[in-house]
Amino acid sequence: MMSITGIFSKNNEAVQEKVHEPKPYSNPYLVGIGLGLVLLASFVIMGRGLGASGAFSSIVATGVYQLAPDHTVSNPYFQEYVGDGSINPLKDWLVFEVLGVFVGGLISGLIAHRVKKTVEKGDRISVRNRLIFAFIGGGLMGFGAKLARGCTSGQALTGGALLNLGSWAFMMMVFAGAYAMAYFMRRQWT
Repeated sequence: MMSITGIFSKNNEAVQEKVHEPKPYSNPYLVGIGLGLVLLASFVIMGRGLGASGAFSSIVATGVYQLAPDHTVSNPYFQEYVGDGSINPLKDWLVFEVLGVFVGGLISGLIAHRVKKTVEKGDRISVRNRLIFAFIGGGLMGFGAKLARGCTSGQALTGGALLNLGSWAFMMMVFAGAYAMAYFMRRQWT
């Protein structure tokens, strides 16, 4: 008989469940080479590079179109997503790219035995404050991605691979901002 808490033998003695230890993280240099090959494949197969913020823009444009179609059609920003008025986020390949990243990450986490319900944080910060900081940081990154005309995958990876000067400046500023904030945020982790 199987139960939620464990596997029992015929005489009701509990048998210890096998707990899988998480596998070690991949070598970052090999992962970097793999990411470069994925970017190259994206150019060869799709004719364009990677990016994620465009997928979210497509989904937002679809939502705005459902609520206020006249505003969406007349708005210059949403115009590139609406086109002729037949808006559908599933027509944008970046939506499938982002879904693939989510599903691929989940599968990878399951294979490596790293999927668990937890909040990664240091000893000096509460779960509530960690989630607040994560929400604020994510919002700032999303706002910055729109200002920079692309996220770290689209602007830095794709633009950097194309030797776009603005993309290189963007990536330098990402690192400079991260190092500047690390001094103030490190006490939350150590």
